[in-house]
Amino acid sequence: MSEQADPLAPLRQQIDELDSQLVALLVKRLSITRQVGEVKSQIGLPIYVPSREADLIAKRRAEAEALGLSPALVEDLLRRIMRESYQTQHQRYRCCQTDLGKVVVIGGKGALGSVFVDMFRMSGYEVAILEQEDWPDAQSLFAGAGLVLVSVPMKLTEDIIGKLNTLPADCLLADITSIKSAPLQAMLEVHKGPVLGLHPMFGPDVSSLVKQVIVVCHGRYPERYEWLLEQMRSWGAILKESTAQQHDDAMAFIQVMRHFCSYVYGAHLAGENPDLDRLIQFSSPIYRLELAMVGRLFAQSPNLYADIIFNNKDSIALLRRFRDRFDQALATLEAGDKGTFIKEFFHIGQWFGDFAKKSLVESKKLLLKADDDRSHA
Repeated sequence: MSEQADPLAPLRQQIDELDSQLVALLVKRLSITRQVGEVKSQIGLPIYVPSREADLIAKRRAEAEALGLSPALVEDLLRRIMRESYQTQHQRYRCCQTDLGKVVVIGGKGALGSVFVDMFRMSGYEVAILEQEDWPDAQSLFAGAGLVLVSVPMKLTEDIIGKLNTLPADCLLADITSIKSAPLQAMLEVHKGPVLGLHPMFGPDVSSLVKQVIVVCHGRYPERYEWLLEQMRSWGAILKESTAQQHDDAMAFIQVMRHFCSYVYGAHLAGENPDLDRLIQFSSPIYRLELAMVGRLFAQSPNLYADIIFNNKDSIALLRRFRDRFDQALATLEAGDKGTFIKEFFHIGQWFGDFAKKSLVESKKLLLKADDDRSHA
């Protein structure tokens, strides 16, 4: 069909022109947000202000509704645009403790350690990195340190902490390990100054720390490390306080159980050896997301996940109880007892409460995004 005979051609041309205008507007907006980031770093505002974001979205939703436009569409677009805005501001941050001295990151060349090295440097701190080959010079590196941050594989953490008995008295000793009770106790025993346990609930592939959760387990002299908490807030991180034991109990469910189940799921798929491409082609968005989470696990370091799973001995009993419940559910299936299945399903739904309905709404957004991306798969 020629362009002259195509009745859609004029309309498509208008759409193309409007899309080009949208691109130009986005460029202008991102230019302004870069300036916003500069001002924030100068006057000490955090990169992420929840109240400002919520107010902006509420206003734009109201405007959209008044004009007969879907508020959900506007919110989706804004959230994606704001995510990009935060990234443009991810260049420089204020320094919350200008007279700190050096920040020494043990394991700073590692995946997660390097994230914190970059964040401290972008905040104007002098940062030194200590790796295994640097231990002969450790004392000179520690001289004048205001913060020593331990970021090493979990199996090495307590041994490394045991070597830190000659830090400056006023130096803050902190770790970013995914278990907290044993490392925190080890730090309290080896160092008489301020001590803090941290667990970043994200991986090294994050583009910034905006909206990323960091669990905070207080150790000793919290007033002497409030500056670090404020520094992390300025990066956009969300801080959640917990005792070390509460943290470790939660991690048995959040990390160990989920990773172990994904491992077994992956092992079962590999053992059954189905055509993976066909599974992906035939799957609904929700199954592709589930499959992606399993595949994601096996794209990462086996040593990391082995440490997470094997170092929490208390989780073995939890996993055994999970196995027992799996066996019970399988027995119900083998018996053909739909009534019991439905009764248990209803009971579990009651336990989840309103979270189940909220999850239905939130997962729908993820599924729509997965559907949008399907043409690129």
